[in-house]
Amino acid sequence: MASTRDEPNRTAIYSTALTAFFAIAGIAVVDPILPVIGAEIGASTWQIELLFTAYIAVMAIGMIPAVLATGRFGYKKILVTGVGTVAVAAVLAALSTTIGQLAALRGLWGLGNAMFFATAMVLLVSLANDRAWVVELFETCVGLGFAVGPLIGGLLGGISWRVPFFVCGLFMVVALVVSVTRLKDPEVRPAPLHVGQVFRLFRKPGFLALSVVTATYNFCFFIVLGYTPVFLGLDVIPLGLVFTAWGIGLAVGILVVGHRMAHRIGGVQTLGVAVVGVLLALVLLALDLGTAWSVVVLVLAGVCMGIANANLTDLSLALGDPDRRVTTGAFNLVRWGFAAPAPVIAGLLAPSSATAPFWVGAAILVVGVVTFLAFGHRMAADIGERVLWSRWNRRARAVEGTPEEALGEA
Repeated sequence: MASTRDEPNRTAIYSTALTAFFAIAGIAVVDPILPVIGAEIGASTWQIELLFTAYIAVMAIGMIPAVLATGRFGYKKILVTGVGTVAVAAVLAALSTTIGQLAALRGLWGLGNAMFFATAMVLLVSLANDRAWVVELFETCVGLGFAVGPLIGGLLGGISWRVPFFVCGLFMVVALVVSVTRLKDPEVRPAPLHVGQVFRLFRKPGFLALSVVTATYNFCFFIVLGYTPVFLGLDVIPLGLVFTAWGIGLAVGILVVGHRMAHRIGGVQTLGVAVVGVLLALVLLALDLGTAWSVVVLVLAGVCMGIANANLTDLSLALGDPDRRVTTGAFNLVRWGFAAPAPVIAGLLAPSSATAPFWVGAAILVVGVVTFLAFGHRMAADIGERVLWSRWNRRARAVEGTPEEALGEA
């Protein structure tokens, strides 16, 4: 996956990508150890789900201030501060004794990741000559992080639930050293930003439609990621292996299937296919076909989620503001903000019915599917793609261009 072009900042690019891998692995490492944490600390289902919700909520809220801070301090300082914050939060989480302490530290962890994700992609794109290569590199690290994180959590969680947190902290210390010594800001300092620039982006119909689809999809993503470990009722090591398989499915969807589908039928329609696939997976999980079948459905859901994730970033950049920081702030506010309530809602619903969280997730995702069917042509028209129902829309029918051209422009 090496770039065919000269990349003078290759070391800095690889350093940022490696940090992305550690950051994503830190999200997924919690999955296999959730039931163990609940048992040892004496927390209820909704309380252990706070470990996801606190993380995601603070990450969503912190995203826009982090983006705004790049105009004053530059990319590197914000990214390094974020990595250092995650390292401290992870090590302290390994030493915590109550669910309240853990949730607060996961919130601090989320703040650190907000600083990282607000700057990483923009920094990578600004440092690289070959944008396609650097986006693929970033997506590879994201996919591998989701695959390796549960494996770390499962294998080390068999010793103690504290060990995975501590190891993640050590990883982030390594990433901090790499970031301080290897990263550098682009030669052109980023211009100052204002909050109004971020929220004005939602006035664009195509971006607004994408945001609605993304909000409903990400809510369901964290229903699956946050609640399924409790629903399956497996021991820590088998649970780690199951979510490693899910992560591999996610990586396959991102790295193998997602972009190939986009080049054949367009990024917008590929997103639609993936979201419908996730909806079907939620319904099958809600039907509770047994542990073995639920695991199979979970892995297939991972593939569909990977396909969706492979195209969401490209579509947001294509439909967003020319200043990628504005797009990053607005899109990640939606992406993480609407995902934050999902784990706790699932935890509150679970005592009444083990499958209720999946039914609620499916109902919410129906809103996203309907929005896609109603406004997918607006997204497609804005980036020069066609959709299957474009013959019913004169504007979309008039647009020239192929999916390949549209993705290139994105």
